[in-house]
Amino acid sequence: MRKKIILGTLFTGLFFLGTYLYNLGQRPDREYPSFPLHPENKATTVHDSIPLRDVVVTGNNWDGVITIFDPKTYEIIKKISAMPDREERFEEIYSGFKRRISAGAIRELIGEGNDQLVDDMFTSNDGRYIYASRPSFADVVAIDVNSGEITWRTQVEGLRADHSALSPDGKIFLVSASTSKKVHAIDVSTGEIVGNFESGDQPHENTYSEDGKRIYHASIGKVYLASPTLDFLKGDRWFQIINADTYEIIRRVNMKEKLEEAGFTWIDSAIRPMAITKDEKFAYLQISFFHGFFEYDIDNDKITRKLDLPIPEANKDLSPGEHFLNSGHHGIALSGNDKTICVAGTMDGYIAIVDRETFKYHTIKLAGKAKESKPYWVTSSKDGTKAYVSISSLDKVTVIDYSSGKVVAEVPVGNHPQRIRNGQLRLK
Repeated sequence: MRKKIILGTLFTGLFFLGTYLYNLGQRPDREYPSFPLHPENKATTVHDSIPLRDVVVTGNNWDGVITIFDPKTYEIIKKISAMPDREERFEEIYSGFKRRISAGAIRELIGEGNDQLVDDMFTSNDGRYIYASRPSFADVVAIDVNSGEITWRTQVEGLRADHSALSPDGKIFLVSASTSKKVHAIDVSTGEIVGNFESGDQPHENTYSEDGKRIYHASIGKVYLASPTLDFLKGDRWFQIINADTYEIIRRVNMKEKLEEAGFTWIDSAIRPMAITKDEKFAYLQISFFHGFFEYDIDNDKITRKLDLPIPEANKDLSPGEHFLNSGHHGIALSGNDKTICVAGTMDGYIAIVDRETFKYHTIKLAGKAKESKPYWVTSSKDGTKAYVSISSLDKVTVIDYSSGKVVAEVPVGNHPQRIRNGQLRLK
């Protein structure tokens, strides 16, 4: 009898597991925005006499659209698809068991039920291309901004592509290969992977120094695990400084140890977005589950200050599992003069403007309820006077003036904006 019960329980468990995996591996029936291709406008036909134009590019992760707007007038200049090859890519995904299950896991565990179609993007130095990482497709593409076509495509190792960076000279595109514990360096002229460096579990943000000699990088661990009791399963989470020429690791830091040394005990050590001062003496670090940030003295390798930002009453009892992918706050940037910090209060539904010297701040509420807006990234404008904040649940970018600390514009973009980057393009 006992044997029958055990077999029956096992059979039932396998049945439900099989059903779950089957449903997970099904392609959602969804339509995505389409834009016409213009092969006659290939990059080779765009003459240097067409001037470079300052732009801001925003990646809308859930509809695979890149929105390009003017940094002065905030008018939409153009929208292009980050996935003109989507049918080919989806067919590739859903023709094999491993890919369809991994794509389903990315969709349900990370994308809140949505495929992740464009995470990060940068404009080429010659203004003819946008390089974009596409998480669910596990690749990077160079998109011709005038024809709308893909010029080259490079698959990353593993099953997902994530945060990126473009070297100041425009020659190397870095991309975090989430499931392979490494970051690829891609030659933008060919799309070939020409270097790598090792990371921890789930490599995340990449930031070049102003002179392009160093890369600041962080890995965040398995963010689909929230419970502190399962912390040992989340993997290595490191802050790293990398030689940008050789890709050798200059420094690797377990930030949990640094937090404890400074007397700031916390439940996680993963660095989410970071902001580095121009002289590279200090970094401002958002840590998983923390509503605020920490100041890290890079020269002396120690945490020096922390700022607790306000938690709305509705979030006072927020459990780790209720945080979006372990994020308390996700998005931070410094003004051009390094005097002001702009923070995306992701779970708390506000933008915080912080005086870097005193840590005095004020907040800008974004919606009626804390969880309705989900601000998710901050990038300072090219001239450093403003901050662009992606308000992912409201499908817009909010522009903040650093000097006044006020909202000066709102730009409607696409479905679930995330990364925002400054750039220049030659547009026919």
